[in-house]
Amino acid sequence: MNWEFSYVIPSFLVLIIVMGYYYSLPRLPIRLNKVFLTIMIAEGLVIITDMISSWADNEYKLLPAWLLVALNTMFFITFHVRTYLFFEITLVLLRAFNLRSKLSVLLMKIPFILTELITIIGVYTGYVFYIDGTGYHRGPLHYIVYVCLYFYLGASFLYILKNWDRIRRRQERVSIISISVILLIGSFARILLPQLLLYDTFCLMAILVIYLSYGNPEFYLERRNMTFNNKALRTYIEENEGRGQYKILSFVLRDYHDLREIYGTVQMNQGIALISAYLKKNYPDFLEFYYQNGRFVLLGDKDMDWEDIHEELRHRFMLPWKSGNSELYLEAGFAYMDFEEGYTSADVVLNTITIMLEKANKLGDDYNILTDDDPLGEYEERLYLKRTMENAIDQKAVEVFLQPIIDAKKRTLVGAEALARIRDSEGNIVPPGAFIPIAEQNGRINQLGEQVFEKVCEFIADNEMDRMGMKFINVNLSPIQFMRSDLGRRFLTDTHKYGISPDKIHLEITEEAIIDDQLMDKQIQIMQKEGFKFVLDDYGKGYSNLNRLKKGPFINVKLDMEVVWDYCATQDHVIPMMVEAFKKMNFSITAEGIETEEMAVKMTEIGCDYLQGMLFSYPVPMDEFIRKYGKTDET
Repeated sequence: MNWEFSYVIPSFLVLIIVMGYYYSLPRLPIRLNKVFLTIMIAEGLVIITDMISSWADNEYKLLPAWLLVALNTMFFITFHVRTYLFFEITLVLLRAFNLRSKLSVLLMKIPFILTELITIIGVYTGYVFYIDGTGYHRGPLHYIVYVCLYFYLGASFLYILKNWDRIRRRQERVSIISISVILLIGSFARILLPQLLLYDTFCLMAILVIYLSYGNPEFYLERRNMTFNNKALRTYIEENEGRGQYKILSFVLRDYHDLREIYGTVQMNQGIALISAYLKKNYPDFLEFYYQNGRFVLLGDKDMDWEDIHEELRHRFMLPWKSGNSELYLEAGFAYMDFEEGYTSADVVLNTITIMLEKANKLGDDYNILTDDDPLGEYEERLYLKRTMENAIDQKAVEVFLQPIIDAKKRTLVGAEALARIRDSEGNIVPPGAFIPIAEQNGRINQLGEQVFEKVCEFIADNEMDRMGMKFINVNLSPIQFMRSDLGRRFLTDTHKYGISPDKIHLEITEEAIIDDQLMDKQIQIMQKEGFKFVLDDYGKGYSNLNRLKKGPFINVKLDMEVVWDYCATQDHVIPMMVEAFKKMNFSITAEGIETEEMAVKMTEIGCDYLQGMLFSYPVPMDEFIRKYGKTDET
């Protein structure tokens, strides 16, 4: 039989290109990359031994028999190794590798081990192949090659079916099945056309599917600085679940989003690249990850000297990071986490990192490292709050509390602010500052806000507001809610459902919700046409844009409680002048945080129209609000 090399040589050249590109990029030390690299090496050896042994078999008259035996034996040995490695990488892609017991791992290796033993013994017995005066011949046990191959292909298909539900993405399902199908078709081609050496080409096709779908190192790299990204961090941590024992030193660039506005996107990207290069150069023994939004993670084993590393980084951040002709002055907050005892899930680690870096970002300028005796405690608390919040939303058990808004001169009820409240499993009220940020992070704030709005509509429909002296109820809008293009339509559906006028509800938005002036104007104009009115909440908290307020179609401005407290503690001319300016712009003014009669008098004197605060009432449930402020015919 003469062997044809037309297909195998181009396949070998393509493999060299893939391996060259693969080696040129940083690779995450995970099982997928290790097995994939081993497969490519095995494929290269199979192709080389296949070509050499086939050439030698074609030229058997010129070569000694022992050399033909050695070359063909090497081909069969590497062939079986490749067969087993394709099965193993299938398990890795299915994330089923860690689910197997040691006994099942050993049992699944038995066909491979037996096949290799038979191949080696066949050198002396000729069971698999033999060489005589007429060249290469198949032995009586040559079929063992296909027994081994089809055993692992069959096992791959069984594992795919068994773990089908673990494959969430359609693209992953297609890729995993394609690998085994390609190998199966290639095996038929090898049986039907053995002289063409086609099977190596099909194996290369399977390798390319793995590479394009899973093995490309760029999937795990931040393209701007070639540092491992957040996907790489999650993948590495997930692979080490239940056995990972390492420590993490992470840091965050404080006020990162403000810095991007100050320095610009290009310079900040260069700054991130400079920090990444510094970490790679000075800490080569650790894994460095860029966790987005100015956050970096250094991961090392349990013996890493994090105190020295922290001190070095602290001093480095005292110096500027030079980017081109400019200098970036960056401040970092540090957090240290010890997972030496392992962890139960990747979410525990990633959420702990996020929580700790949130704390580190709020620290002062002392550069002290942030540690925690129980780094998982706050994560567990957040997880409990998340479940409590989601349960309240799913069960439509979000409560609405009302806090009265008082006419400053008459001291009578004029309106109220609706505030969302939920209860834990013991019936205790959960503070809104605890669950609102979580709702915004996981996207449930829209459902929560819609429940509050609907219950306010129901309250207005069931109670005669005029008899209570109420003209309006304020409902808060989250910045995430305000971004919804269908917000007006959804709210209008509720007002029609309960037969109330939209102008009874004033929608409160904070300045942070006004991300884009054009978006704000468009959104408000659409909703104003339907009768909704808008209030600017928390004015004076952080950066306040007077020009934006001047252009904004608001009817009322609420002064943040800290502004009110500061003025009442130390009077100045700024707040009175500001209130006067607002009045000239036809805004009514609400002073928040009124806690004493003295504060109420001072804010009334400077021209505030409405007062809100603990002096008059804490936020109370709707039924209690009705009992307290409802009026009967006799009264």
